[in-house]
Amino acid sequence: MQLQQRINAFSKLGDFISQFSSKEFNKKQDVINNDLFYEGFKHQIKLAQENNGWFTKENIIYALKGWANQLKKDHLTKWLSNYELSSIHAQKVAIVMAGNIPLVGFHDFLSVLISGHSVLIKQSSNDKFLLSYLAKYLEYLDAYFKGKIEFTEGKLQNFDAVIATGSNNTARYFEYYFKGKPSIIRTNRNSLAILNGSETKEELKALSNDIFRYYGLGCRNVSKLFVPKAYNFDAFFESIYDWNPIINEAKYANNYDYNKAVYLMSEFNLLDNGFLMIKEDKNYASPIATVFYEYYENTEVLKRKLEKEKNNIQCIVSKNFIDNEIDFGQTQNPQLWDYADHVDTVDFLLTI
Repeated sequence: MQLQQRINAFSKLGDFISQFSSKEFNKKQDVINNDLFYEGFKHQIKLAQENNGWFTKENIIYALKGWANQLKKDHLTKWLSNYELSSIHAQKVAIVMAGNIPLVGFHDFLSVLISGHSVLIKQSSNDKFLLSYLAKYLEYLDAYFKGKIEFTEGKLQNFDAVIATGSNNTARYFEYYFKGKPSIIRTNRNSLAILNGSETKEELKALSNDIFRYYGLGCRNVSKLFVPKAYNFDAFFESIYDWNPIINEAKYANNYDYNKAVYLMSEFNLLDNGFLMIKEDKNYASPIATVFYEYYENTEVLKRKLEKEKNNIQCIVSKNFIDNEIDFGQTQNPQLWDYADHVDTVDFLLTI
């Protein structure tokens, strides 16, 4: 199968997904195989919600909308134009997927298949409904994919390379278990924002989406702020207030209450607006309902610090501060070429 045929297939998959990218699902007459798959995918979305309390309909729709936007012929063609994929030696690539946000492993799935390899997938129990159904749609869409996609709940066997995502602890296990195989092993990373006090209300409001989307569970969620000495958080709290209904959601509220109790018993100083706590802390990974902050005095010193600690960082949100920065409000809208951990997945797939 030629690359253009694979691009066409994933573009049609994007058309299918686009029907579920708004609050009110919209069945379209021109989507291929809709009679067979439309109602079934609605059911998979319902199952995903019931299986994982963090996977609200709103967050699932947000993830699907992102993929519907990316799976367009022009985006796929632009992404792949930098690679020579015509003579690839097809291999079976195992993917160990995380389950922190809906379809978090889809980019790896897409990269493996569109580059011409076959895939062996081990999903997280937290996210086991959406991708498997979309894979069936893809197989039915084009017979080329039949036999190219395999899911397993058991031990990974008979594969040539692996892409595995987990915590720092599981990464050590992955490195041992997959030694001798070409691999990408991803570890814990967090995202941060650098503020200077001149941000507009609109920019800070956009930043709130980087913080609260998916309840802060993604590696692209902002979990830490760097702010200048004597920074006044009043404008920040005012700008994020539209997210206050999040405290009415039970799982988030339980985490907020628990973490607040721990902080108060430990006599930590907190800033708290009733649904988000701000705590001064040098760490990057903050608990749910909490954002850490750290003061800086010199921007050049801060740049050197971030360069030194870059292996802990996924995204940096800022305005004219650093190369490859992310605009406010855009961390959860990556492009196809925005690779996790800054490791080029397609380039890796070309070398195995």
